[in-house]
Amino acid sequence: MSARAAVGGVLAAAMLLTGCAVGTTSAPPSGRTDAPSRPAPTTSQKTVDPAQIERLKKAMLPLLAVMDKPRQPSQVKVGIMDDPAINAGNAGNGEFYVTTGRLKKASDDQLLAVLAHEVAHEDLGHVAKAQALGTGLGIGAVILDQIIPGAGRVAPIAGALIARSYSRKEEDEADSHGVALLKRMDRSKDVMINTLTWLMESSGSDEDRIEALRRL
Repeated sequence: MSARAAVGGVLAAAMLLTGCAVGTTSAPPSGRTDAPSRPAPTTSQKTVDPAQIERLKKAMLPLLAVMDKPRQPSQVKVGIMDDPAINAGNAGNGEFYVTTGRLKKASDDQLLAVLAHEVAHEDLGHVAKAQALGTGLGIGAVILDQIIPGAGRVAPIAGALIARSYSRKEEDEADSHGVALLKRMDRSKDVMINTLTWLMESSGSDEDRIEALRRL
């Protein structure tokens, strides 16, 4: 089986996941905080540019190493959603998702800050407390440890990223811990502040969160 076919097969079985306020997201109807039931997403007919895979690896690998509870690349799976929205999220247990819209529109620093925020949620146990999804991505979708030859023939998941909201306290904690992770990589808190400012301008991120980071 080709690498592309293997990836397509496992991604087709992936379920919806928790989303995050660092980005834009489609809100569930009627004020619900849980994702509505719908068929499992299929794979897109597109493939991901190998350069985008390298960007994800460049950001994720150092973040995994500086977590309070570090993870090996083989313990982490990353799925890419064929979704124009600027969004990212994680499903717990080392599963992370990024939209093609996020990859296309975010600079390297903005992508790093968003992933730092998502990794911070994981490190703090927020996702597991909110909802643990049991299906997840198969091993063929791991893109961090060179399992996929060339890592470029990855078919994204078709459909939108549906979010469940974190509490304001959890978002603030993830912002703060994300900054701590960035500092362990010798990066300034300004990477997170500038990213939240960009998101506030493009998608309505909360200005109070930016001010809280400035006080750190």
